[in-house]
Amino acid sequence: MNNLKKLGVTALAGSLAAVSAQAGEMSVSGSANFTYKTNSASEGKGIGTDKGLTVSGSGELDNGWTFSMYTYLSDTMTLSSHATSLTMGSLGTITAGQGWGGNSTGFDEEVPQAYEQVSDLSAAGSSNSVGTFTDNGGLTWALPSFELGGASASLVLGWSPNGDDAGTNNGSVGTRSGNWANAQDAGLTISTDMGLTLGVYGATRENTTPISAGQDAVNDEFNGVWYATYAMGNVSVGISQSYLDYGAGTAANESTTTAKAIRTAGGIYEERQMSIAFNVNDNLSISYTDASDTYDSQDHNSSGTATADVDQDSEAIQVAYSMGGMSIKAYQMERDNPGNDSDAKKHSATEISIGLAF
Repeated sequence: MNNLKKLGVTALAGSLAAVSAQAGEMSVSGSANFTYKTNSASEGKGIGTDKGLTVSGSGELDNGWTFSMYTYLSDTMTLSSHATSLTMGSLGTITAGQGWGGNSTGFDEEVPQAYEQVSDLSAAGSSNSVGTFTDNGGLTWALPSFELGGASASLVLGWSPNGDDAGTNNGSVGTRSGNWANAQDAGLTISTDMGLTLGVYGATRENTTPISAGQDAVNDEFNGVWYATYAMGNVSVGISQSYLDYGAGTAANESTTTAKAIRTAGGIYEERQMSIAFNVNDNLSISYTDASDTYDSQDHNSSGTATADVDQDSEAIQVAYSMGGMSIKAYQMERDNPGNDSDAKKHSATEISIGLAF
């Protein structure tokens, strides 16, 4: 009996040692922010606060592969986003998650800015919507960097079996809405040692929406964007051009004097952004961004009556200053024809933020 007890204790100790050897590392980081903001759309102003916590972990398998995960809890300490990645050496990295942005986060509005992207002024802005249907319920594959014509290149691929951007929990499946089937995306980034970076990205999803009365077509959705940035000393410049075709024809022309909702209005959006940023020193930076988002209704009706394009034009001046764990940032943004509505009131906003990181 004593020998059996010793054998059991030895086996238990061995199993505990095996678990300890494979245990990863966990960490918690967080931030707190104070903002003062005025917004002409609501004609309001206010002081706001927010906070967030990020729980992250990592570990290594016996074959040398590594894994990592993070979970971000937003202001109300509810789940905002999470992702899990498996890095397989020369095979690259597989990632899945919910609300984490997917592949498109490295390509949309990818121009130099001191603070927020110009789309922070409002939800409208087609560049910010490119590929957003791919970051839930799918997989992304980031291949290892490789040499391309003397430059360093990286390629990312993504696939979702149900491209409606609906998040699903472990072991569950999304509900097929009848509108969208498979979705795929791909992005290529090329970086040179001369400060030039180029990127191109495309995303598509199968549209299975039946053609309704008055519609002339229903096509698959396609989004695309390319950008180029160049850094020389303390100065960085960039340009980005995006394209968003929702794939749904409309029963009538979209009037130039009505607001358009992205992925509701038929037609095509094309947005161009240009910016310049200057790092005054290691702590202070400023930037200016100019953007024009053009809506083209494509005249999806039987009459063929021409409808003029409407440009939504935006400008942003931003400044950021950091002091260790504290940062002070501000922007002033203006937008003409918000919602691609030619007679809409100009929209402007000013924000000052104090951020604390720990």
